[in-house]
Amino acid sequence: MESGGDWCLIESDPGVFTQLIRKFGATGVQVEELWTMEDGIFETLRPVHGLIFLFKYLQHEEPSGPVVTDRRLDKIYFARQVINNACATQAVVSLLLNCDHPDVNIGPELSTLKEFSMSFDPKMRGLTLSNSQTIRSAHNSMAQQTFYEFGPKTASKDDEAYHFVGYMPIDGRLYELDGLQEGPIDHGAISAEQDWLDVVRPIISKRISIYTEGEIHFNLMALVSDRKMIYERQLQELITEQQMLGMTDVMESEIPRLRMLIEYEDMKMLKYQQEMARRRHNYLPFIIALLRILAEEKKLLPLLDKAKERTTKKGPKKQKV
Repeated sequence: MESGGDWCLIESDPGVFTQLIRKFGATGVQVEELWTMEDGIFETLRPVHGLIFLFKYLQHEEPSGPVVTDRRLDKIYFARQVINNACATQAVVSLLLNCDHPDVNIGPELSTLKEFSMSFDPKMRGLTLSNSQTIRSAHNSMAQQTFYEFGPKTASKDDEAYHFVGYMPIDGRLYELDGLQEGPIDHGAISAEQDWLDVVRPIISKRISIYTEGEIHFNLMALVSDRKMIYERQLQELITEQQMLGMTDVMESEIPRLRMLIEYEDMKMLKYQQEMARRRHNYLPFIIALLRILAEEKKLLPLLDKAKERTTKKGPKKQKV
C-alpha cells in the first residue's frame, strides 16, 4: 500500500471516535456503542446516520453484495484505503462525507476535502484523504502512549487482522462502505415503509454468523446526532410551550428529566477527555520506580516468571487493516 506517513492503531471506543470526529472539525454528531442487535436498540439514539462495524478480517471473504463502480460514485463519496491502520478514520470519514442531515456540520476541513476530491476516482480520493495533514494528525492524536520502540515486526500467518467498515443509507439504498473494496457494496433499496436500521440489522447478524461459534471480537457503534444538542433542543421547546400554555404534568416530569440527560452528556464527555489524557500520559517514571521497589523486595523475578507463563498461553496478536 502507498504511504502517507505513519498511522497508528485506534481503539474501537465511542469516546475515541467522538473525539476524533471533533478533531476533524465536525460538529452536531457523536458516536455511541451498541451492545446488542435486538429490536428497540436504536430508539433512544435516533436519528442514527450510520453504523461503524469492527470485525475479524478474512482475507478471501467475498463482498456480501454487488460492488458499485458505475456513475453512482459521482454522488457517493467512496475512497479506497491506501494506508495500513487507516480503516477507523476511513470508516468514520466516509459516513460523515455522505451524511445529509441538518444536525451534522462536517466543518471546513472535511468540506474542503470533499469538494477538492469528489471528482477523483476512489483510489485518488484515498490518496487525498491519507495525505491530509489535519486528518492524519487527528487520527494519530488518538494513539496510546508508547514507551518503547522495538522496530518493525513482520506479520506472521497466525496474526489476526481487524477491520472497520461503515453502513448507511444513501439516496434510498443501503450501502456498505469498505475501503478495501473497489467501490461501495450495494445492499439494495430501502422502501418508503422501511426503516434502514431494520434492513441493516440482519445483514450484520448474517456477517457475524459466518465466524466460528464463540467468536466475540466484534464491535458495533452508531454515528448519531449530538445527544446534548438534541436534549437542549427538546428542553427549549418545552420551556417555550410552558411560557405559552403554563406548566402541565408532562412538562413537570419531562423538564427535569431532560436537564438530567444534559448533565449526563456533560459528564460523559468529561470522562472521555480524562480517559484520553490517561492514554496519552507518560507512566514510564512511575513504572521504573515500581520495578525498582519490586526488585528491592525480591518480588520482581517471580512476577516476571508468571508474565512469561501467561505470554506463552496467549493467542495470536491482533492487528487492524
